[in-house]
Amino acid sequence: METSSTTFDFPAARRIAVLASARPEGALSVPELVAAEARRRPGALALSEGARALTFAELDARAEKLAARLMARGAGPEVAVGVCLERSIELAIAWLAAGKAGAAYLPLDPGAPADRLAFMLRDSGAPVLVGDTRRALPSGPWSFVSAREEESDAAAPAARRPSAPESLAYVIYTSGSTGEPKGVQVEHRSLAHLVAWHRRAFALGEADRTSLIANPAFDAATWELWPSLAAGASVHIPGDDTRVSPEALRDWLIARKITVSFVPTALAEALLALEWPRQASLRLLLTGGDALHVRPRRGLPFRLVNNYGPTEATVVATSGEVEPGEPSESLPSIGKPIEGVEALVLDESGRHTADGEAGELHLGGAGLARGYVRRPDQTAAKFIPHPGRPGERLYRTGDRVRRRSGGELEFLGRMDDQIKIRGHRIEPGEIEAALERHPAVVSSLAMAREDVAGEKTLVAYVVLAQAETDGALRAHLAAALPPYMIPSAFVRLEAFPQTPHGKFDRARLPAPPPPETPGRAAESPVERRVAQIAAVLLRRERVGADENFFAIGGHSLLGTQMIARLREAFDIELPLRSVFERPTVARLSDEIERLVRRRIEEMSEDEAERLSSAGRSAERA
Repeated sequence: METSSTTFDFPAARRIAVLASARPEGALSVPELVAAEARRRPGALALSEGARALTFAELDARAEKLAARLMARGAGPEVAVGVCLERSIELAIAWLAAGKAGAAYLPLDPGAPADRLAFMLRDSGAPVLVGDTRRALPSGPWSFVSAREEESDAAAPAARRPSAPESLAYVIYTSGSTGEPKGVQVEHRSLAHLVAWHRRAFALGEADRTSLIANPAFDAATWELWPSLAAGASVHIPGDDTRVSPEALRDWLIARKITVSFVPTALAEALLALEWPRQASLRLLLTGGDALHVRPRRGLPFRLVNNYGPTEATVVATSGEVEPGEPSESLPSIGKPIEGVEALVLDESGRHTADGEAGELHLGGAGLARGYVRRPDQTAAKFIPHPGRPGERLYRTGDRVRRRSGGELEFLGRMDDQIKIRGHRIEPGEIEAALERHPAVVSSLAMAREDVAGEKTLVAYVVLAQAETDGALRAHLAAALPPYMIPSAFVRLEAFPQTPHGKFDRARLPAPPPPETPGRAAESPVERRVAQIAAVLLRRERVGADENFFAIGGHSLLGTQMIARLREAFDIELPLRSVFERPTVARLSDEIERLVRRRIEEMSEDEAERLSSAGRSAERA
């Protein structure tokens, strides 16, 4: 058995104070911990979003009221409550309300296709969906509850107390190898274990100011929110345009005096490359989601902690501080197993490997999820009996690792074809299944390529029965998959190369062709502004009006930045899917002009003049 308690060299007095005040692990659920903070410090800041703020008392009261409304619509123990909201104060209220109702919250990405969201709601059996009436939401047998306070129902009966430690706390859907997403069921005791470990390991207290940056549909957001609120710290929420820009995020972290922040690996690497003032309040930068390729340079005002953990192990399974230094042949480790977590490195026969020998990482202990929603076969295949302790389980991660002599684990890649790209876990089979539902696609393969060091690209290889454009294939996928699962490039083949054993030979698949010349220049004022934004993001001198954003280096993270900058430049609401459905400057400009015209038709003369002035300013910029 390999267990460890991750500790960091914080000032002893503060660490002792935090440990002394920590409640016994698992004794109280997250909703109870937040309620205790509301009683102890009712006027203390809990949440901040732009100019809006909520105290602990206000957070608890609004969650109580929403919990009663959820209970009236069927929420309760072992029941999932769908929550389809952006990162916001309302998101935290809705998640907390689900727990107060004794139910589990089901985070849904508002940017995902409606059919995909509907599948998750049906598959989980959710009787109620919390959302924003200003956004289109999937319809079905579930009832709808608005997250906006002004649309609340009249007074309702008091909310029920949270359920037992073994009851469900939340359900998160991840990419599935069978072609459909699968729901991971996490219990209150596993979440309570994560919260208790985080508070101890990082000496988190009421003086801390933390951030909420991850997409709500991914479990990192759970990790960002609950330990902070349970410790009495305040959680601050940056806007989308801020969180996707390293420079803007750095400036926001400094201005907001954030002390502890989690950011995905790719963004952390960009932040490490920037200059930081020595007086910055940030003391800890937490990261995870992808293999970390860099070490912090000496002189940064904060410390870097690398973390690893699948959703099935409640966000974090291993953790370790990355010491400053120069790049070396080996990547920074993923640390040691956190307190209460067991990490076994086993070979194909299920035997323990020696230090330095590669094997599959198996996880056990306090953080294991219950299993998958309605998928007993997959649960049995991944959550296997513990070979040394009857009645306990291990989760087969599918990740290849080796243990270094000091006990740290080194991530080596996947045992299978699963992809990790920009923090997202992707099963190629789900992309391939969606592609092959297109009538022109005979067969397909999806994979991540790294033809340029440090730059992963999601590529789809297709055998077609008839000619079809990249745009049509991309639009087809955009209707079924979230943006991060849509390939940046499509490569057409007559047939897939095979190994002597008749399997597809991925090593012989060709690299996508290089991008074509820019072609026709942007012409209209809107096209010129869109092309300028795209060129800056792609680091190109010029982007042609008809060039495909993804064929010339774009991907989902850059697409998010593109949308954020277009919203700011034109003062319009443009969904992220727009850049996937209209991936050229010309087509994106047409959509922007349509939205601007519609907005002008709906506004007063004074508002129209202000918008026109803004447009002229954007053109001059």
